[in-house]
Amino acid sequence: MILFASVNQEECIACGACNSAAPDIFDLDDSGIATVVFAGDNNRGVTAIAEELQEELQEAFDSCPTQCIQLAESPFA
Repeated sequence: MILFASVNQEECIACGACNSAAPDIFDLDDSGIATVVFAGDNNRGVTAIAEELQEELQEAFDSCPTQCIQLAESPFA
């Protein structure tokens, strides 16, 4: 299944769990807030996450203590 991801940055507590689990998908800004960087998505949730990264994406989703990572089967915008 193809998934799209976005981070609700208002809910993010800058713990870095998502970046640790999936560094090819998530990065942290200067304040430590997570953002989706995969293929230049810029946290818009419009870029399908590569199939080979789906396991890492799920691990990041499961490890987020605030559940601010949003996943969808279609683009967010």
